[in-house]
Amino acid sequence: MLDATLKTQVKGYLERLTQSVELVASLDDGAKSQEMAALLQDIAPLSDKVTLRLDGDDARRPSFAINRAGTDIGVRFAGLPMGHEFNSLILALLQVGGHPPKVAPEVIEQIEALEGDFHFETYFSLSCQNCPEVVQALNLMGAVNARIKHVAIDGGLFQEEVEARKILAVPSIYLNGEPFAQGRMSLEQILAKLDTGAAQRASEAIGGKDAFDVLIVGGGPAGAAAAVYAARKGIGTGLVAERFGGQVLDTMAIENFISVPHTEGPKLVSALEQHVREYDVDVMNLQTAVELVPASNASGLVEIRLASGASLKSKTVILSTGARWRQMNVPGEAEYRNKGVAYCPHCDGPLFKGKRVAVIGGGNSGVEAAIDLAGLVSHVTLIEYDTQLRADAVLQTKLRSLRNVTIVTSGQTAEVHGDGSEVNALSYIDRTSGAMHRVELEGIFVQIGLVPNTEWLKGTLALSPRGEIEVDARGQTSLPGVFAAGDVTTGPYKQIIIALGDGAKASLSAFDHLIRLAPAAMQAAA
Repeated sequence: MLDATLKTQVKGYLERLTQSVELVASLDDGAKSQEMAALLQDIAPLSDKVTLRLDGDDARRPSFAINRAGTDIGVRFAGLPMGHEFNSLILALLQVGGHPPKVAPEVIEQIEALEGDFHFETYFSLSCQNCPEVVQALNLMGAVNARIKHVAIDGGLFQEEVEARKILAVPSIYLNGEPFAQGRMSLEQILAKLDTGAAQRASEAIGGKDAFDVLIVGGGPAGAAAAVYAARKGIGTGLVAERFGGQVLDTMAIENFISVPHTEGPKLVSALEQHVREYDVDVMNLQTAVELVPASNASGLVEIRLASGASLKSKTVILSTGARWRQMNVPGEAEYRNKGVAYCPHCDGPLFKGKRVAVIGGGNSGVEAAIDLAGLVSHVTLIEYDTQLRADAVLQTKLRSLRNVTIVTSGQTAEVHGDGSEVNALSYIDRTSGAMHRVELEGIFVQIGLVPNTEWLKGTLALSPRGEIEVDARGQTSLPGVFAAGDVTTGPYKQIIIALGDGAKASLSAFDHLIRLAPAAMQAAA
């Protein structure tokens, strides 16, 4: 199952085990059970602290538990944790085996202090880049607190469960048999939902902070770069973000990040966060900015008010709130979100195996999604508003070669239909003839671009007709001392590498602004 190189790597990881681990597999006569047995038989001999049993009695087969010998600590995988989930398997082995997780001591204390019994089930797909963060977070919690149990379930393998629970998006999390959450969640987000007092404590802590020299709003590539550049100047730097990593967390393959031939969004975000935390940056995650109050002559400080009720003040501010998937804004879209309406073909595509789907959008993202989905589903209908597809020619050629794809141009999506629990059709208008058409299907993947996260800034500073923050060549906005960077700005070409450069530029501009403020402040004092 594992080649010699991978075995050597896993063996090196398992040398970090401090406690004995028992693998207990529950198998049947199927091919996947044979693969699971082969995988575990490859892993067990790599450490004298790991033992293997193949006589488990769990109802889900194939599945296996990773238990800390002589304790109630353990986690379970139902299905083969390969692909994106292989790292989840290695981390589970290490953490159940006593290797300390890389999280702050206060987070460990928060997990240990949770009261009650928590039985989590997470449905994932092997092609989902968002699922591992959830799986790894819940596995970590199970390795720290014996009253927290977690089983990660491959939705593609356990189709009957997926259909019975009407799961049409991953990751889907259940707690004690009831829906808990859908979509990517960090460990901090899960804890905030379980520990109801956490948000209040965080708000109180934020409210007591002194003013920063530079405050970055947004934790994507632009925000991370800005934080590193500011902190390296030795000035007081804060970063407040709704979720660190932003849109990059939802990005599958990254192959144009110069000097790195291939990486994935979550991996890049992890590296960005690690780099930021190497410096003296006050990172405040899970905080949503709702208002910017320009600096007054009296204080000279810009204020950022948060949804929690707390506020932060700073001499300069860098806005890097990024963008999000654009929605169709048609009847039924919101009602059937995660019930057939999806925005990530890589994550949710496997759940529609053998079904009929539509892709909305004929740009590169839409055509790539249609090509990927065509290998999984029975039929793809691609609907483009324009008179022709806008994707690169090579992608269009590939798309047109697929027999189970129908291409519709001059099509305006009109309505999403469903039976109250799931999508069952989509209506679109032929913009040439005006005729209404109905497509019977089970899934709709929306790929029509991005919209900047600037609603909270309207009326405060200058925005373009598209809602982007207007900036000059230095990243300066229409407000003195307020800069902006990345996808949220009028800067062209929304790319990760450009956002990183924008963040660095805005940070240097903010520092230059502070330098120019210092003599003026001294003169005023005199």
